[in-house]
Amino acid sequence: MADRRAKIGLVLPEGIDDPYSHGAYLGIERAVRELDVKGRVLTATLKEGYAPSISFLARQKYDLVIATSFEVADALAAVALTFPDQPFAIIDADHSALPHRPRNVQGIAFSDEEAGFLAGQVAVLALDLGPGDRVISAVGGKPVPSVTKYIAGYEAGARTVDPSMTTLLGYTNDFYDPLKGRSVALGQIAQGSRVVFQVAGACGLGALEAAQEKGVWGIGVDVDQSQIGPHVLTSALKRLDVAVFDTIERFVGGTLETGGTTVFSLRNGGVGLGSISPEVPPSVVAEIERVTDEIVAGTISIPTTIT
Repeated sequence: MADRRAKIGLVLPEGIDDPYSHGAYLGIERAVRELDVKGRVLTATLKEGYAPSISFLARQKYDLVIATSFEVADALAAVALTFPDQPFAIIDADHSALPHRPRNVQGIAFSDEEAGFLAGQVAVLALDLGPGDRVISAVGGKPVPSVTKYIAGYEAGARTVDPSMTTLLGYTNDFYDPLKGRSVALGQIAQGSRVVFQVAGACGLGALEAAQEKGVWGIGVDVDQSQIGPHVLTSALKRLDVAVFDTIERFVGGTLETGGTTVFSLRNGGVGLGSISPEVPPSVVAEIERVTDEIVAGTISIPTTIT
């Protein structure tokens, strides 16, 4: 590969306009710019199936094929068995959870619970900005690990600040329809929720819309969603751009080993918080920074399953 540019393929569910997928797109875009690789991005839908796009890149002899989302994991694992000499990576999936655990696939996972923990702390501390019930909530897409880890951390972070907190939880069983996110969020707000954490991708945009309409706080997910409006308290970040770029960089440098899982956390910049509302006092921001340092230092243990 020393005498030619590496060819990197990326398969995204639903396209780059989805906030989740856009982060991965930014990662390969940066790799093309900074690492002098050739990049190609294909989009697929659940209806069409992801295997054809993954197989196409493998047949075209792309040096590394990356796919994103747990929804793509089964398809990628099946294709990987057909192309045993082709390196693959799957973003947001643990290698141990893949069918047959192909040795030519590297899993890329995130410590979502760490970002959720910080978001939960901000949520409870923000309740002191106004009157109302001590109730917060989360709108999940589907109860898959990448979602439940966020929510487990969110609950734990909130209860660390206020053990008597009430946390409401609902699922849309969808990641793409904003109307479903809106419906679940409106139900939670009717039960007193003053902060709604959306963990449902594009579907969760409806939850943030409901929060704005009802005058409560919203918390974004995966990317910084503060641009949606001043009602966005903060966002729990999953840095797919960092994961994709780092994976490509290690592949180009000859240090990427497949058959295991790489974890991105607060420690290596893989998760974190987005912009925090300017209405949040500096003392709260300082407290969140202190807690972040403690998590990185390993002095705070955060659950990965919902209690």
